[in-house]
Amino acid sequence: MPVQLNHTIVAAHDKQESARFLAALLGLAPPTTFGPFSVVQLDNDVSLDFIDDPEVHPRHYAFLVTEQEFDDIFGRIRARGLDFWADPFQHSPGEINTNDGGRGVYWLDPNGHVLEIITRPYGG
Repeated sequence: MPVQLNHTIVAAHDKQESARFLAALLGLAPPTTFGPFSVVQLDNDVSLDFIDDPEVHPRHYAFLVTEQEFDDIFGRIRARGLDFWADPFQHSPGEINTNDGGRGVYWLDPNGHVLEIITRPYGG
């Protein structure tokens, strides 16, 4: 079997709020509970397992989506009035990027994690 990412743990100030935030924006099923985790299951059999942690160190999470999913997710970002950027350094507010012939956008979750959706892998 090839090596595959199965899950990663995501630190959060409120695991349930953070997991619901991500699942709702990405249009995924509501989070489930597994032990101390609030679990968001992605469509490629990878899960993000949120856990309460008073010392969150923001990380970056990028999601490859279809063009239609991009439109749907971006619509939810805008409907919530969330700030968004074309770049991870927040130098291009209110814009999306068109890197590698696709589209991409960045926004923050309630913990300061940088979330990204892209329609084409970088370098593709």
